[in-house]
Amino acid sequence: MKQVRVGVLALQGDFEKHQQMLARLDVIPVLVKTAEQLRKCQGLIIPGGESTTLSLLLRKHGLWDQVKDYAREHPVFGTCAGLILLAATIEGAPVESLGLIDIHARRNAYGRQVNSFVDTIKVDFGNGAFDYEGVFIRAPKVIAMGQGVRPLAWHGEDVVMAEQGLVLAATFHPELTEDPRIHEYFVSKLTG
Repeated sequence: MKQVRVGVLALQGDFEKHQQMLARLDVIPVLVKTAEQLRKCQGLIIPGGESTTLSLLLRKHGLWDQVKDYAREHPVFGTCAGLILLAATIEGAPVESLGLIDIHARRNAYGRQVNSFVDTIKVDFGNGAFDYEGVFIRAPKVIAMGQGVRPLAWHGEDVVMAEQGLVLAATFHPELTEDPRIHEYFVSKLTG
């Protein structure tokens, strides 16, 4: 079977941990800094980081429109700041979003860096729920979702991961755990 190539946007933020997690799976991780590198991948992860900086760098590197076009035909997964960039609307951020998933997100919803935390979340891809270690760092919250958005994980009553078509978004950092199941689910969207 031909191995898939999964891109990780490598302009700023926590891209190396995603790269390491993908390397544990049967995929080829590719750090993406150019449109040409993006075109060679079957999926893209937009990592956590600083959403304003990521937004500016996407434009500077000519990737803003490229990522929007790419997401029409390829799976894209955003974590933390990546979720903010993918959301249809953002609260508390002076940045435009890519608008690729119909959610309304609130930036830094839990407070500052010192308010970051790790807690158990519930994940359900539709074949049985399981507990997962949720790492929340200056995390956003999903405040509202459109009808076409499917919730996949919860912290208490809060939805912390959701998908709409080919787009997957999480408010937490699955790359900072030893558990590959979230990345495996994303890769299954490429190969399924």
